[in-house]
Amino acid sequence: MIVPKRHSLDLDQLHHEELEDLFFLLKTSTQVLKKTLKPHGFNIGINIGVVGGAGEKHIHFHIVPRWTGDTNFMPVLGETKIIPEYLENTYQQLHSAFGDLSLLKKGQKGGRKK
Repeated sequence: MIVPKRHSLDLDQLHHEELEDLFFLLKTSTQVLKKTLKPHGFNIGINIGVVGGAGEKHIHFHIVPRWTGDTNFMPVLGETKIIPEYLENTYQQLHSAFGDLSLLKKGQKGGRKK
């Protein structure tokens, strides 16, 4: 899940730099997931508004890695367990991969400077 730092009701309330940061994190997250979990594709969604599942005052993005033959998108969000791996193992893989990313390190080519 990717959430803007500043609470916003919808995309219109986000500043240009905030949108760039969100899409940079979206791109980086899909790169990490490709490297670590090797999915065949992704479902990427944006929840906006209470009815859209975003809550009162924020929007957020979901990134769901997908593999050929897995169940469809809605059961995944409904907490169906489809990956035959302990969640702690997946967490450790992703945590290490995000920690190793040179893209996010300040001042390096290709990364965002904060």
